Amino acid sequence: MSFDIKKIREDFPILKRKVNNAPLVYLDNAATSQKPQQVIDCIVAYYSNYNANIHRGVHSLSQEATDAYEKARKTLQLHFNAAHSHEILFTAGTTESINLVASGFSELLKTGDEIIVSALEHHSNIVPWQMLCERTGAILKVIPMNEDGTLQMDRYSNLLNDNTKLVFVNHISNALGIINPIKKIIEQAHQVGAAVLIDGAQACSHIKADVQALDVDFYVTSAHKMCGPTGVGMLYIKEAWGKTLPPYQGGGEMIATVTFEKTTYAEMPHKFEAGTPNICGGIAFGAAVDYLNSIGFDAIKKQEEALLSYATEQLLQIDGLKIYGTASEKTSVISFNVSEIHPYDIGTILDKLGIAVRTGQHCTQPIMDFYGIPGTVRASFAFYNTKEEVDALVNAVKRATMMLS
Repeated sequence: MSFDIKKIREDFPILKRKVNNAPLVYLDNAATSQKPQQVIDCIVAYYSNYNANIHRGVHSLSQEATDAYEKARKTLQLHFNAAHSHEILFTAGTTESINLVASGFSELLKTGDEIIVSALEHHSNIVPWQMLCERTGAILKVIPMNEDGTLQMDRYSNLLNDNTKLVFVNHISNALGIINPIKKIIEQAHQVGAAVLIDGAQACSHIKADVQALDVDFYVTSAHKMCGPTGVGMLYIKEAWGKTLPPYQGGGEMIATVTFEKTTYAEMPHKFEAGTPNICGGIAFGAAVDYLNSIGFDAIKKQEEALLSYATEQLLQIDGLKIYGTASEKTSVISFNVSEIHPYDIGTILDKLGIAVRTGQHCTQPIMDFYGIPGTVRASFAFYNTKEEVDALVNAVKRATMMLS
């Protein structure tokens, strides 16, 4: 489809509302994206027409729900170019996906093994690995960052050795918008026999990741960052690892046979999908991916790059404004402060003017500690945002600065 911003914005009913008597300018897309009517209609249709449990029933509603759920899995397989649909697992979100992998490796690591994370990680891609080290005696090492927000890749090369078993890096930094060189990170890790998990939560609304081309072992994301619902996510797990890792949880659906003497487990993906899943969420996740593909990721990239360039240029004209994360390879996120003004105070005034941004540490305290700041104001743009909304942001920041200086 051709990129018609007016028509696209009409797909998102929430963009028509007002906040504090001002038109909503939603610039908190890195926290969660808004939902198009097509996804909302999908959710309503499920609960209105064929709500039923899946995989177990012979009645028509169960069959319809099962078919829709598995069709969504197939949609995700094709979108991420997984070799098999059973390599796509539905989870509660990125955080659960990461914890599932960490839980599995609890039985595979031993004292002295090493795992690597980057300095750019969200807490969800730090804390589970710290807990894993506490359980196993493994050692956590960190790829340092540069002032511009990039990773020190020479230091990464030096961290890798025969004891390295796992590497965890985000595809895109949620706090800074920096795009990491994940292809190179994966290739180098594999040279020492280490597995790699890529946190794609911030990337998947901007970039169409190809898991086979990347040769990644685990790739995770959340539907709500991709115009889908909350409470559902995806874990791509390369088939060999799916056969190696033990189940994450026990219960219904993940079994082959159960007796009081012995239980045997189902094959992927059911081995890792115990209990009744978020059926509607999975189906709507597929609808959201279809919607994004109907717009086209090339068109999305072009629109968001234009917004990022324009917003960066306009915001830097404000005296005392500093942007954090200035590398050239970045997506449509601007994290900034103005002079010594606390980011929370700026964010509060922007909200009064109808502008939604995120303030604080963005679940990345190590990044804020690196810069020696309490947090930032983060404006994150999606393909449905406009230059007029950027102008509204810039004018509001100027007004807030005048009021707080």
